[in-house]
Amino acid sequence: MSNGVPGQGLPAGFGFRPYRDEDGDHHAMAAVRLGCAERDGVDARSVVEGLPTEAEIAEASAKLEEPSRNQILVVRDGGVVGYATIRWLRERDGTWLYVHRGYLLPEHRRQGVGSAMLSWAEERIRRLVVQHGTADTAVIGANAMASEQDATTLLLEAGYGRVFSLVELELGDLRQLPERGGELPTGLRTGPVGESDYRAAWRTVVDSYAGTGFTQEWPFQDFVSSADPTCWRAAWHGHDMVGVALCSLRRHDRTVGEVEELSIRADRRRLGIGRALLLDGLSTLRERGATTARLFTGTANPHRSYDLYESVGFQRRNEYVRYRKPLG
Repeated sequence: MSNGVPGQGLPAGFGFRPYRDEDGDHHAMAAVRLGCAERDGVDARSVVEGLPTEAEIAEASAKLEEPSRNQILVVRDGGVVGYATIRWLRERDGTWLYVHRGYLLPEHRRQGVGSAMLSWAEERIRRLVVQHGTADTAVIGANAMASEQDATTLLLEAGYGRVFSLVELELGDLRQLPERGGELPTGLRTGPVGESDYRAAWRTVVDSYAGTGFTQEWPFQDFVSSADPTCWRAAWHGHDMVGVALCSLRRHDRTVGEVEELSIRADRRRLGIGRALLLDGLSTLRERGATTARLFTGTANPHRSYDLYESVGFQRRNEYVRYRKPLG
């Protein structure tokens, strides 16, 4: 199926057309997301997958490789009723993961439209794999929230298997932070992160994922290109960094803070460093205007992170499931 052949594989009255980099498409795509929100249990303030604005959709589309070929819209009677997107990344073990994500207004589901969107995505991915020469290590991936019953059913019936999931947590009121409690071990201190600390901070995070599956490669250059240390905190023992809390304010809603990473060096865990850094980071977010905070972590996290997060007031929101299917 080609994104240049409107309607192929779709029920009568529906058609495919390529994405166009214009405000009209961004408006229509945002309307689709809004129209799906109630049915799918979307958390509008989620930092994993919320309810994007037109500007956020435009920004995300601009980051795609060849967006007019890797993003397709479903139309009916001249209006956009759904769309699908393809992205890819390389994981630390060498796996090339090609991920598709689709959204379809609820009133048009269970008519074969979702299956046609999925078929378009899989065929496009297979062509990309040939183009990229990644067939030996490529796998097809798809994402769905646990609350998305229709998408979950579609993926399972199409042969996708669940491989892991993320859970998002929220601290609803940053004014209610608990006291840190307890003292750090002798010789340890916490403080802000400067540009000269970037490599140590990056290494601390990367090393914390050693041996963890399904982890995206994160080159130092990518870390530097997106670095904003305004709300970052780190812990040192002498001159050695032993932990980091990389926090940030959401660009389109600066009342929401995010704990993007909380990483403690393996030989320094269970000493209270994680709690101290987390509370330092949350305090910094509050000082910068955030009223709530979000974070997410894997449900199979072996370091009992939930206990720490819930001890300072975080509560679970939605679960985000990651599915995969062999290329062939």
